[in-house]
Amino acid sequence: MSLFDLTGRVALITGGNGGIGLGMAIGLHNAGARIAIAGRNKAKAAAALQALGGDTIFIEADVTKKAACIQMIAEATAKFGSVDILVNNAGTTVRKPPQDLTEADWNLVMDTNLNSAFFACQAVYPGMKAKGFGKIINIGSVMSLGGSPYAAPYAASKAAIMNLSKALATSWAPDNIQVNSILPGWIDTELTIGARTQVAGLNEAVLARTPAARWGEPSDLAGTAVFLASKASDFVTGAAIPVDGGYMSRA
Repeated sequence: MSLFDLTGRVALITGGNGGIGLGMAIGLHNAGARIAIAGRNKAKAAAALQALGGDTIFIEADVTKKAACIQMIAEATAKFGSVDILVNNAGTTVRKPPQDLTEADWNLVMDTNLNSAFFACQAVYPGMKAKGFGKIINIGSVMSLGGSPYAAPYAASKAAIMNLSKALATSWAPDNIQVNSILPGWIDTELTIGARTQVAGLNEAVLARTPAARWGEPSDLAGTAVFLASKASDFVTGAAIPVDGGYMSRA
């Protein structure tokens, strides 16, 4: 079997309806995995399911709630027999100066970006432990490593995702569960289209700092996701891998 072959594996991707989530889901599907995408927008899922093709299901879930994460894992397991690969990708942001953020703003971002990932990891752990195998990929950001004047809760949540991944990796390594994070750079998605609209000069600043001289595409995340989901990464855990066109490497 190829080190990157995911035939027979089941992957669940939160926020898999579009953007980075769908890009990774397509990559995992093309490597042979059966796919469950989870999210709140059932209408948006139709296009994602069409893009993915067979052996794919959509699970409607509000992953900010622990009970919903437990039900999500149960539904995927009932359909496919297990969840071998979990990709925690659900995310949002609120763009305001930190002094203008409300409690609701802060809680929305933390619940969506951080709490959901932790609850989903807790929910998937018993099945992975019982099977003696598991791959968890948590989606951080280049803001896991650096802040932003207009996205304090986003940067805080993504830094926490990176270190949560390290903590889970060290705890669950004896169960043969690898937990890693991917740190995307500036990727062309609905979320960043909003950023370019709201933040003057962002497009020019990103292009000037990125050695690859372009914005990333969701498909740019597929290869790293397949690597971290496959046997090729069996001795890789607790890692945080930037996929940013060199953005964070430039001083």
